[in-house]
Amino acid sequence: MAFYDYKYGKKRIDEILVNELEIKESEIPKDESFTFKNGYYSWVTAIFVDIRDSSEIFSLEDKEKTSKIIRSFTSEVIEVLRTSEQLREIGIRGDCVYAVFNSLLQEDIYDLAQRTFYINTFMKMLNKLLDQSGYRQINVGIGISSARELVVKAGRKDTGINNKVWIGDAVTKASNLSSLGSKNGIKSVVFSQVTYNNMIDKLIEDNDEVAKTWFSQRYDKNYGTYYDCGCVVTEFNDWINNGMKE
Repeated sequence: MAFYDYKYGKKRIDEILVNELEIKESEIPKDESFTFKNGYYSWVTAIFVDIRDSSEIFSLEDKEKTSKIIRSFTSEVIEVLRTSEQLREIGIRGDCVYAVFNSLLQEDIYDLAQRTFYINTFMKMLNKLLDQSGYRQINVGIGISSARELVVKAGRKDTGINNKVWIGDAVTKASNLSSLGSKNGIKSVVFSQVTYNNMIDKLIEDNDEVAKTWFSQRYDKNYGTYYDCGCVVTEFNDWINNGMKE
């Protein structure tokens, strides 16, 4: 039994390789604007929220408890990220929630930086609720990165099996930075240099120069300069510390 018609496969690849790709320099549009013959090149920001020691969590004997931990985590991280009008993709990859956004303006990047602070604060709430219910607590790394990316539609034409592919630095780096958070003395929220540079002035404007002290500058030979912090949303954090009373 033949599972794959490789002769037709060759023809499809030949068609892909010889066709000209129309690349538009504009903000990333909604999905319906993508075809297999176009692409968009624009500034985007990606956020990845990655559970630490997830293999240990997934291997717990009590699968019902594990599922409740994961569902609680994914439900509310998605809620924080999905409300942005600049959202262009959101999903779950195993133990990680990720999202990609248009970010043509510094104000866009600052908005997304604040969302990482909300997620970081939410993790305090989640862990408190997990502890109260006799569940194990979890830690996460939150990576955020901004860059110009080429976005194309990839998959198999006419099958409905396709997705956007992000070609550039933002998505890959956000994923990599999330793997650094909450490990080896690095705090939970990790910013790429580009993201940090494009939001720090606004953060200082809203909080004065003390905002710079919230971040540690670090260097990694694979990821370059990055910044980590444990920033939380003050009102939200105070509510948690005061017993989360409705």
